[in-house]
Amino acid sequence: MTYALPQPLVPPAAEPGVVYTVASGDLRPSANITGWPSQQKLEADLAAALTDLGRSVRRGHSVDEAKGHGFIDGQRAGIEVFKQLPPDAPLIVVEGVWQYSHHVLAGLRSHRGPILVVANWSGEFPGLVGLLNLTASLTKAGVAHSVLWSEDFTDDWAREGLRTWLETGTLTHDTSHVRDLPALKADAETELGAALARQLREEKAVIGVFDEGCMGMYNAIIDDELLNALGVYKERLSQSALVVEMNKVTDAEAQAVRDWLDAAGMTFHTGTDEATELTDAQLHSQFKMYVAALRLSDDFGLDAVGIQYQQGLKDTVPASDLAEGLLNNVERPAVLSRDGSRELYAGAPLPHFNEVDEGVAVDSLATNRVWTAMGLDPATTLHDIRWGEEYDGRFVWVFEISGSVPASHHGGYDKSYSKRQPPMFFPLGGGTLSGVSKPGEIVWSRVFIMDGVLHVDLGRASVVELPEEETRRRLDATTPEWPIMHAVLHGVTRDQFMARHKANHLNVAYAPDADTAGKALRAKATMFRELGLRVHLCGDVSV
Repeated sequence: MTYALPQPLVPPAAEPGVVYTVASGDLRPSANITGWPSQQKLEADLAAALTDLGRSVRRGHSVDEAKGHGFIDGQRAGIEVFKQLPPDAPLIVVEGVWQYSHHVLAGLRSHRGPILVVANWSGEFPGLVGLLNLTASLTKAGVAHSVLWSEDFTDDWAREGLRTWLETGTLTHDTSHVRDLPALKADAETELGAALARQLREEKAVIGVFDEGCMGMYNAIIDDELLNALGVYKERLSQSALVVEMNKVTDAEAQAVRDWLDAAGMTFHTGTDEATELTDAQLHSQFKMYVAALRLSDDFGLDAVGIQYQQGLKDTVPASDLAEGLLNNVERPAVLSRDGSRELYAGAPLPHFNEVDEGVAVDSLATNRVWTAMGLDPATTLHDIRWGEEYDGRFVWVFEISGSVPASHHGGYDKSYSKRQPPMFFPLGGGTLSGVSKPGEIVWSRVFIMDGVLHVDLGRASVVELPEEETRRRLDATTPEWPIMHAVLHGVTRDQFMARHKANHLNVAYAPDADTAGKALRAKATMFRELGLRVHLCGDVSV
């Protein structure tokens, strides 16, 4: 008997002197269309630099005039594009916008030629955030690659980086700011960290995941085998269950949340146009989500919870952001059990890991327990590493998450406000929990997967206050509706941070002063090491 055998794929051969490019984009058509002009400029700038270095540039996929952009906008689309690419050719992934890493992950896993991921140094569209997510995803996948960033690829540093990659197939940046956690002398902080690690392993914790795998963030999914070894287990939930539970929350319960926030001094920038403005009806729905999230978390005994954000939910109800920010704060509207007999998670935050980033889930669990045990405000938040510039002789980062920060990070609800999420992302609207992060000392961290094991980077930073006009300029250069943090990293340059960081997010928590921040970091580092993570200190960190 004979069978019709599938014919092997015969890809084209690489041409000498030709560099191929691809562009991973968003899943949302509106975001791809809006970001396309920025992407075109980046591709033109990069092509000019490569031409000057004696190479020809060939785009690996065409622009779809009907769609109005030239991004790879889905996983299947990416697989089909890579079938037509020479697998041994030098390949550059060009990112001027936020992108879904799984659109190109399948092709990059099997690509044999050198891979470079580049982004424009711009805050307008989060290409830098997209680059960081893709490098983190490729690191988790074990795919060799290099990264590079520049405002327009005319500067000597970027040109030399391109030249090095073209000649050698690799590009190495300075990461001398990173060192492994040394042996620590026993003291109160190390004793605390070890005890908390032992408690987590013995008593275990459950994190609720409302639909895993948000926005292509392959790096943000931690396999059960790695999580369970820490004493952390997933409760896999559906966002549809969240919507069902929202429908059970009474109007009076939702109004009570609004009344509490009004009394606390929070400002809501509302209007009447559902398509473009934040409305009272949108807020009412978000307050029902807040109540529903707490009740479902109580049902499953969750120690932390993550809502996927965006896909699916954005087409069903207003944005999840306002609920997320409230959950992460110690002081927040009280929510009772369904029978009214008890307050849920009274006097404490329920750590919410935005965008179901499970690296942040592990980090926030540890932070919550260390900070609480030390009598500190345990409110945590994750931020996108959005962009940054020099100001008054220092490099000041713009850390800016897409919708919510616990109010204590702004200095209270009276220093917080809510604006409508951009219609480009959220057709049904919904308010943020925004503000400018207060000056102070923070510990920053990131849990990530590399070489098949969990690692954590820990560092220190100072949140600084900038003049109002500079804050406004930075907000206008990014996304003005979103909460912003002005951060100066201790002992880490811009390029060192970009070269090392393995995520689009970093997690932050405040301490009342530098000395206390150092002690908290020491306890947290010990807890992570006792849990089996590989712990690294970044920059000027004294332990």
